[in-house]
Amino acid sequence: MSYVAARPAVGALLRDWRQRRRLTQMDLALEADVSARHLSFIETGRSTPSADMVKHLAEQLDVPLRERNELLLAAGYAPAYGQRDLDEPEMGPVREALERVLKGHEPFPAVVVDRHWGMVAGNNAIPLLTAGVAEHLLAPPVNVLRLTLHPEGMAPRIANLPEWRAHLLDRLGRQAVTSGDPALAALHEELAALPGGEGGHHAPDLAAGEIAVPLRIRHGDGELRFISTYTTFGTAVDVTVAELSIEAFFPADEATAQALYSASS
Repeated sequence: MSYVAARPAVGALLRDWRQRRRLTQMDLALEADVSARHLSFIETGRSTPSADMVKHLAEQLDVPLRERNELLLAAGYAPAYGQRDLDEPEMGPVREALERVLKGHEPFPAVVVDRHWGMVAGNNAIPLLTAGVAEHLLAPPVNVLRLTLHPEGMAPRIANLPEWRAHLLDRLGRQAVTSGDPALAALHEELAALPGGEGGHHAPDLAAGEIAVPLRIRHGDGELRFISTYTTFGTAVDVTVAELSIEAFFPADEATAQALYSASS
């Protein structure tokens, strides 16, 4: 005889998300403009929320779209957010937008990643960062964090590896906690076990280090120095699109800018 695991109750799931966001029932009730009593009944299963209430509470809790669908299913409703593969015809405008951003950022590096930091696309400047890495790290699916911190990846070329490693692990750890995604937690555990954390994390004497953690890549007889931005689709209502991010690197000094312009000419 086979058994199907019972789906968690929507109230328990909402409670988990509330606690993950470090909110009390009263905090959430005030933010969502619902009574604390009604919220308590929902969390304990004494009241079944409407689909609109589930979506409303999920929005207040900043629950990712994928998990909002899980909340709706747990409450007995159909998922509200679609999930299309990026190569489907309907996703043409998204692909074009990504291509425009990546191309427009050249000659500086930029990469598109999914929710688990898998590389979706990169522009023509990315090979400058990945030069010399082991082939197995570039075999699809490529995980950009593993590629960066692995001793056979970019790590040997990163001049401020302890600092950059600490920055990436801190960001990944926060994502794992706020998303509740076990795959991100496992990735964090894997990468934290890699070597490279020795040494201090103080920013070098570099102007960019006063405003952002720089990435310093050994290149020839010198260094390329970058600061990065992280961009998402703010109005996405599709799960796939909502989970895409663009990591764009900008030169942190004029020498880096000129080196990249020269390499692209």
